[in-house]
Parts: sequence; structure tokens; C-alpha cells
Amino acid sequence: MKKLSTAVFLLACATALPAQTPPDVSAIYPDLEKLYIDLHQTPELSRQEVKTAAKLAERFRRLGYEVTEKVGGTGVVAVLRNGKGPTVLIREDMDALPVEERTGLAYASKVTATDENGNTVPVMHACGHDLHMTSLVGVGTLLMQSKNRWRGTLVLCAQPAEERGGGAIGMIRDGLFTRFPKPDFVIGLHDSAKLPAGKLSWVSGFACANVDSVDIIIYGRGGHGAYPHATIDPIVIAARTVVALQTLVARENDPLDPAVITVGSFHGGTKHNIIPDEVKLQLTVRSYKDEVRKRLLSGIERVAKGEAAAAGAVKEPSVRVSDVGTPAMYNDPALTQRIAGAFEKAFGKDSVLQDQPTMGGEDFSEFGRAGIPSLQFNLGAVEPAKYEASQKNGTPLPSLHSSEWAPNRETTLKMGTASLTVAAWELLGKP
Repeated sequence: MKKLSTAVFLLACATALPAQTPPDVSAIYPDLEKLYIDLHQTPELSRQEVKTAAKLAERFRRLGYEVTEKVGGTGVVAVLRNGKGPTVLIREDMDALPVEERTGLAYASKVTATDENGNTVPVMHACGHDLHMTSLVGVGTLLMQSKNRWRGTLVLCAQPAEERGGGAIGMIRDGLFTRFPKPDFVIGLHDSAKLPAGKLSWVSGFACANVDSVDIIIYGRGGHGAYPHATIDPIVIAARTVVALQTLVARENDPLDPAVITVGSFHGGTKHNIIPDEVKLQLTVRSYKDEVRKRLLSGIERVAKGEAAAAGAVKEPSVRVSDVGTPAMYNDPALTQRIAGAFEKAFGKDSVLQDQPTMGGEDFSEFGRAGIPSLQFNLGAVEPAKYEASQKNGTPLPSLHSSEWAPNRETTLKMGTASLTVAAWELLGKP
């Protein structure tokens, strides 16, 4: 057996580092920062992510991935095959929001666009999807560079239309799991406006809620406000409906099963002394369990029709549930514990926290619904000094979807890239 030279021996040791060793992102950070700033300055609305998708596709091709565009609309899929082993899909979203940026950043978005209703609106990455995409390019870069320490197939998924819903299921229906290698695991991250940069958090089991939008039109018989007895007042019917809907949560739902019914808009009438012919209500409905979801939606229709009937309405109300509902996101417990353990080894236990589920929505849930173990973890993105000040004096921090939301750029980008890489190394096969 030949004696290894010192250089060869050191190289062998370097390429055999355990998966829990965090990667060094410093060498690629300048390029990632440029990409992040560009994506931040050029946001695109849901289902309009044409230029964004092209930028990501070009990056992945340059890295050496097999790239397919226009999957489920503007989605991008990049595949890297590296021998026999598990298949891991990493998904991040691309779309921005109709929000006018007020962060004061030198690279703040000044973009406007035409929305689906034909309105000109400002556009901003107010939910951190620019951060998500940059981290996706970062992990794609590091895994290409470290092919000698893992085996299997990596699938990078840049998904459209998370904010409006339908983006994930659109890609799945367009063959994400049939045209491309079907993953054994799906992972992703989401930035958090409640955690300081440099921290990660996880939720096992239900993490985000079923989200449904319901539109109700209540029909009455309008007339003069001075003669209400000659009308059937839809405003009164709607008001009673709003109050009665709350009993679906307060009196018909098990208190141990989270549920929310919020009436977000109430539109009816044009003048002080005119009773209108109809009133329109818009609701958001949240739950975790499918049986609770079904019961709430059924109950909403029952209550609306019952209140209308009690008032002698001219006809039954219209109750329409949006086709674009988002199912609850369920983080696979075994996968969650496995990745949390890898994070603790790589970044230290103090940097990895157990979090609480929320009633927000996230269509990352569709991957778990397809029967694939999945996990979306949280990436702290608040400037640490601002976070500490908020903890001490109670000063509110900008939330996601806020016009003032601005992640702590360098620390968050580095941790986003490093955490996705550690998770992928943990799940992919070892040489």
C-alpha cells in the first residue's frame, strides 16, 4: 500500500467531514448577496414570475443542473444526479406581494405591476421570498461543490404563486413527481419576523392551518330607510349572520381543535337612508384537521341560510367557497426530529428552537399531502439588536407582509444557505 502524501491525506480528511459540520458560505456569499439585491429590486406578483424564473433557471444551468422551466406555470425544476441514494427535493417560492416598500433600503423595490383585476399596484418582496430563492441558489451551489460527500438525487424546485395559493398543486399536477425523480423527502425554509438572525426553529406535526376563503351574498328587499317595515333588510340579516357564525367555533367546535372564522369585509348600501337589496361578506376560515374544516364550511352555509330564512329573505343567500384553498401544513415528526438533531450538531442547541404552530397558511403543505415526508423550518431574520430591544421594551417589530419588513441580510442569507445544506447532507446518501 502506497503511503499517502500529506496533501492527499489532508484532502481526504477534508472531503470526509461529517454531515453535521456547518458549511462555509463565505466564499459564495458576495455572489449570493448580488443575487438577493437584484431579486429584491425586481419582484413579480403571483403567476407573473417570468423574469424571476428565468434568472433562477440560468443560475442552475450555469451550475450544471438539468433545468426545466414552465412547470405548473412559471415553476423551475433543477435536477442533479449523483449516484445511487435518496432523492431530496428542496422547494422555495418566488412570488412577491402588492405592497409599497417603506424600508428605506438603498435597494428598495420601486416596481409596479398590473394585478389580476387590472389595477396598477406596487410590488415588494414583503414575505422574504427573495431570501428563500437566494438560499435555494446557495444550497444548489454548495451541493454541486460537495458532490464527493453525498450520494443520491437533488431536485431544486422554484415554485410560483404561493401567496395566492395554487402554485404547489399546480406544479404537482404538471408532473413534478412523475416527470422528475419522485422525492423521498421534501424540505424548505421560511424566514421568520419573530426570531433573530442566526436562529432556526421547527414545529413538529401541524404547523400551519387549512385556509379557505368564503364569499356570502345575502339577498333582501331594499327600500327607504324611513320605512323599514316595507323592506327585508339584508344589513340586519348579515349582522345577525356575523354574530351567529362565531358560535360555530365557540359552541360547536371542540376547544382542543383550533379553528378561526373571521369576517374580513362587510359591504352593503350606498347612503344613510337607503336599505340595500343585498350585502356581501368575505370570510377567512382556518383549521388544522380536515374534519374540522369540513364541519366549519358546512356550518357557515347552514347559518347563513338559516338567518336568511328566519328573516323571510326573498331567496337563499349565495355561499361560495374559493377553489384555491390551502390545506394544513403537517411537518413529518420523524423527519422533523432528524433535521432538528442535525441542526443542533451543526449550529449548537442554543441556535435551534422548538416553535409554536400558527393559523397562517402555506401551500408547502401540498407536498406532505402527496404522501411525501416533508418539513418546512423557520429561519430567523430579525436584526439581533432590534430583536433584543423589542424583547426589553416591547417595541413592535415589522411583521411578514409589512411594508417595513427587511431581513438582516448577511447573517440570514448565510444561515439560510447553510441550514438547507446541512439538512440535505443529513438526508442524502453518504459515500
